[in-house]
Amino acid sequence: MVNNKLKRRAFMRGIGAGTIAASLAGCATSSNKTPTNRVFQRPFSRKPMVAPKISANNIVTEIVGHRPYRPEGFVVKSEAFGNKTLVHNYGHGGGGISLSWGSSALAVNEVANVETKEAAIIGSGVMGLTTARLLQEAGWKVTLYTKAMPRFTTSQVAGGEWGPYSVHDPLISSSVFKTQLQQAAKIAHSTFAKMVGKDYGIQWKELYTAGNKKPESEGGFRQYYPYTKVYGPEQHPFPTDYCTSSATMLVETTTFLRRLVTDIRLSGGEFVIHEFTSQDDIHSLAEPIVFNCTGLGSRALFNDEGIMPAKGQLVLLPPDPAVDYLTVGGGSDVLYMFSRNDYMILGGTFKLNDWTTEPDPIETARIISESQAFFSSIT
Repeated sequence: MVNNKLKRRAFMRGIGAGTIAASLAGCATSSNKTPTNRVFQRPFSRKPMVAPKISANNIVTEIVGHRPYRPEGFVVKSEAFGNKTLVHNYGHGGGGISLSWGSSALAVNEVANVETKEAAIIGSGVMGLTTARLLQEAGWKVTLYTKAMPRFTTSQVAGGEWGPYSVHDPLISSSVFKTQLQQAAKIAHSTFAKMVGKDYGIQWKELYTAGNKKPESEGGFRQYYPYTKVYGPEQHPFPTDYCTSSATMLVETTTFLRRLVTDIRLSGGEFVIHEFTSQDDIHSLAEPIVFNCTGLGSRALFNDEGIMPAKGQLVLLPPDPAVDYLTVGGGSDVLYMFSRNDYMILGGTFKLNDWTTEPDPIETARIISESQAFFSSIT
């Protein structure tokens, strides 16, 4: 079992130099900062900023998801598999939703020149669904084999802010992977930007990343965050010394996944409920091309001992339409608030090698209390 110090160090490395990294660099709320009530001129939205209504009495539910994290980074590659071709597309950590279209595009490109356009996709999380849609758009016939429909997958319980972070440990991952990550991020961001609207549950939101240390770098994905501005002490409404504002996309996963399922079925795709217990099961499939989008399932099914769960815990409150922004940072550990149309989402955790499936009441209490403190200076 990974100890707590190692978990935190791995998380700090894995998030890279982006949004959450800045938030956890001295992220605890400053105890000596005096809240300011002066009017804050928002850089993106023109609406007044209001604080979310956060109370333990208003919790709708608490949920747990296990991100499929690989310190070396996610796997996209093809290989011979008996008389079949096997294409891997798994292990995206906390960046699964964000990277989905990009990573799946790289995976589909692995078999772009094959003659038989018929594929089996194992897994119906966001990687399986986006792989299926891209194949269908290229004229393929697809069948998705899954032990559970998308609403029961880890993708369903993702927060949904577009940010390709907590994906790898930059001290371990190779330069080849880092290039692959940039390629996937570029494709994914462009695709999501073209899908913005109610149909797929995608919208632009103002994002505030808070911390007590001045951001040292723009990070490797700065080009995807318009309206970026860094505020110093007493220049912003949050109880931390520094805050970076930007605009980002928010993907409401419940709407997004449901729409992808509909699109796949309308284009002739099929879903088959089936749990694979061995590679012999895969060899028995009729399709000559197989895509492995099983996430954590790759540990047992394909003997990848390098993949591990990163337990995430979310607290869901009723939606608050007046809150039209997102925040990351400002807590003693991972802390964020995503205001969506279906829920107000408070998070979170990033506990490596934690396979437990029940919410931790101590974490719930921390998330609630630190969120209340974080927004206390907004009236």
